[in-house]
Amino acid sequence: MDLNERQWDAVRHTEGPVLILAGAGSGKTRVLTSRIAYLIGEAHVAPWNILAITFTNKAAGEMRSRVEASVPGSAQGVLCATFHAACLRILRRYADRLGYDTHFSIYDSDDSRTLMKNIVKRFQLETRDLKLRRFLGAVSSAKDELLNPTEYLLTHQYDRDAERIAKAYTEYQQSLKAANAMDFDDLIFNTVELFRKHEDVLEEYQERYRYINVDEYQDTNNAQFELIRLLSAKYRNLCVVGDDDQSIYRFRGANIRNILDFEQVFPDAYVVRLEQNYRSTQTILNAANGIIANNRGRKKKTLWSDLGEGDQVIFHVFSNGYAEAEFIAEDVARKKRRGIPYADMAVCYRTNAQSRLLEERFVHEGIPYELVGGVNFYSRREIKDILAYLKTIDNARDDLAVMRIINVPKRGIGNTTLEKFSNYAASHDISLFDALQDADAVVSGAACTKVKDFVSLIAALRAMSVEYDVAELIRRLIDQIHYRDYLDSLLDESLADDDENERLHNVEELIEKAYAYVQNTEEPSLTGFLEEVALVADIDLVSENADRAMLMTLHAAKGLEFAHVYITGMEEDVFPSYQACQAENYDPQAMEEERRLAYVGVTRAKESLTLTAARQRVLHGEAQYHEVSRFVREIPQEFLKIAGEEEEGSSFSLPRKEPRRSAGRADTAFLKKPLTATLPPKGMPAGTEPDYTVGDRVRHVKFGEGTVTDLVKETRDYRVSVTFDAAGPKVMYAAFAKLQKV
Repeated sequence: MDLNERQWDAVRHTEGPVLILAGAGSGKTRVLTSRIAYLIGEAHVAPWNILAITFTNKAAGEMRSRVEASVPGSAQGVLCATFHAACLRILRRYADRLGYDTHFSIYDSDDSRTLMKNIVKRFQLETRDLKLRRFLGAVSSAKDELLNPTEYLLTHQYDRDAERIAKAYTEYQQSLKAANAMDFDDLIFNTVELFRKHEDVLEEYQERYRYINVDEYQDTNNAQFELIRLLSAKYRNLCVVGDDDQSIYRFRGANIRNILDFEQVFPDAYVVRLEQNYRSTQTILNAANGIIANNRGRKKKTLWSDLGEGDQVIFHVFSNGYAEAEFIAEDVARKKRRGIPYADMAVCYRTNAQSRLLEERFVHEGIPYELVGGVNFYSRREIKDILAYLKTIDNARDDLAVMRIINVPKRGIGNTTLEKFSNYAASHDISLFDALQDADAVVSGAACTKVKDFVSLIAALRAMSVEYDVAELIRRLIDQIHYRDYLDSLLDESLADDDENERLHNVEELIEKAYAYVQNTEEPSLTGFLEEVALVADIDLVSENADRAMLMTLHAAKGLEFAHVYITGMEEDVFPSYQACQAENYDPQAMEEERRLAYVGVTRAKESLTLTAARQRVLHGEAQYHEVSRFVREIPQEFLKIAGEEEEGSSFSLPRKEPRRSAGRADTAFLKKPLTATLPPKGMPAGTEPDYTVGDRVRHVKFGEGTVTDLVKETRDYRVSVTFDAAGPKVMYAAFAKLQKV
């Protein structure tokens, strides 16, 4: 094994708790897989006594293949899996201890949203300030904290919305159980509950997994921490690998204290710091070190590399977002003409909304690209349809799946008929499909015949699922329900020429994925295929062999690396985000997380890093002006090159020496001078004369109330300056701002 001294130290220390602080690009996957190989080959630990937990299927698969390469024949014995997959394996055996059938379904985020939406509507729980998104977030957070509905209400008794949320939570869990289904959070929540309530089950898995290794430990939430604590409590051979500087998922419940306080929970922990980076040039690392050093809540690490100094980080400022996107597209095209593959280039941004202009310019330049974080393949309408059929075949208690397909393709089963069956199911405490099987007791005539035909169809498909593998089942299902004809009918509704071809292509791709599952799985099953589909993440769907540039949020970029990286929108209120800037005074952790996100973005780059900003950016339908991001200023100046200036003697305040066309124009004075307004981009609507003037109080939908400090009539609109009570000074255009006089 080709490891440095510190990596070897981490590999050989096999007994007791171990904390490996692995900086970005420091070879943590190599260390983790080498450690597993060492446990098997040198410490003579049985492979089935080793558990390796990570966060994506892709990472788990890579870990398995590396272990197999190091110790042939051993990878099958080691469980390398995500948290959710590992818990699912346990629950498939013991879910009956919690009142579930072990054949339960897994609800994805769309299913969860649909179920909660129905509950909120049925019990009229929404208010002006309490919307569906908050119900979903509150329930997910409660499960991350291992709180059931009663405990949630007790711990949130001072929240005026707590009773409504607890009611929704209660009904949501009851509905899931009635459908014999669990959502993603339940997989971990229920496994912890299983271990707490049934000591014999916990002891079985403590004996099974005597050596536990957890990757990306900085991203664990409280439920995951408790799961690992319970599993490792007997033998205490727990090795966690992570980097507190890359903890960027607080919004998903990740608790950075899990890694920062590891030595308090395990006072005898052995700590190893991995600081040698094998990915990036030293200049890129110096930029990253300069940024992250401004965080207080961290364990000190300084990345270094022996890959050479490399080029300076490039920083461009453009007049607007259009010019920024044009430059990036042209620069990517230039690199391609120099022989650099598109796949070696990635453009990262803070929010998905920033991708639109980039996509437009990439299409204009003819640049093939892949958008990470767009519509998930498994969330597409036609794929959801087929999967709902498969779920109904596998678990007919899943009411959501049944409701989705009962009229796909159209069968003439009307809403009135469905309502009768729903009421019948509720009054008899049975599933919707069970109610459909009792059609004679609910409806008569043509409606009864149509429902019976549907029930017979599912019965026939269920028989096929025993005879055929899942790939062949899907193919026969499509023929049986005449799904291609159904897609033809949708084409007429959408009036989009390529919709049918795209949808058919997606269905064919699903069949290909099913074939791949069958070929690569020892004991393939319909349940197993549905599990694999349910647990797939966006990053697992990224093409590895296609020569395409990548467009992705900074969150999605974590764990990836590219030779050439662009980070766009380097402006205050964009990156760092507006929310973090507003929260900075009373929640410093919000800004520290934004800085960690910047650190993650910078350390994705191997050879070159380009940062861009715009004087004016259209966000949420209005032109906005922001100062340059503090993260640019935190990079030591000797490692930063301002575009258009000579390397020697350059500074933030120097003007450009030679003008360029507007699309590539960089104004370095932007870094120190206050911003001045420019005309909005072409195509923006003109404003009418506003009903307020300087000194008036106005209200903005996002920034709240403030005072108008300046109002200037320009060629196409009124430029208005407002000092908001909470958000501070902003410059915007009246047509977009839609300010209301108070």
